Amino acid sequence: MSSSQIDTLRKFFAELLGTFAMVFAGTGAIVINAESGGAITHLGVALTFGLIVLVMIYSLGDVSGAHMNPAVTLAFAVAGLFPFAAVLIYLVAQFSGALLASLTLHFLFPQNINLGATLPAGAPMQSFVLEVILSGILMFVILNVSHGAKEKGITAGIVVGAVIALEALFAGPICGASMNPARSLAPAIVSGHLEHLWIYLSAPVLGMLIAIPLFKAVRGPTK
Repeated sequence: MSSSQIDTLRKFFAELLGTFAMVFAGTGAIVINAESGGAITHLGVALTFGLIVLVMIYSLGDVSGAHMNPAVTLAFAVAGLFPFAAVLIYLVAQFSGALLASLTLHFLFPQNINLGATLPAGAPMQSFVLEVILSGILMFVILNVSHGAKEKGITAGIVVGAVIALEALFAGPICGASMNPARSLAPAIVSGHLEHLWIYLSAPVLGMLIAIPLFKAVRGPTK
């Protein structure tokens, strides 16, 4: 096996493990909160999502970039900051990791009917627009902290984790604040709640693509 193939395999497993950890901890917090009668609380769930992303960025960022999100990978590729040839392997790793996490949670909590699936609390279009905006803000932040001064890179995990926790904190009760197709697809498939899945597959991608010209307008052309 060539060094290039070994590097690709390492990136695949890094994305798989990172996405598994994110979905297991994040949706696991939702499941355990429901099973424990609200012991974790909404604040705890939001912080769990932010903290697990922060931890995985610092653990795996130097291996794969710690995307853990198909919409982020696609947006990086469209922005010219990630090779399109590597997109498919990242997406397979991310969706596989998320699915393994939801299957594990189903094994641990077979009585839970949602498994942390993202479902709109109000009108579907309301959640769609919210997810577009939330995803756009997230990608704008990711693009800004992943480029520029070296000091930005050092604090990238804190900033990205913070914006995820912040958005989950204020928007989670309405739209679920997914911002991640893999995070939403896996529990939807395992729990069978597919009725509003289109929102959480399309809105994050659209929002993150919109963030690219906004980032370039502020920062100028990327190198």
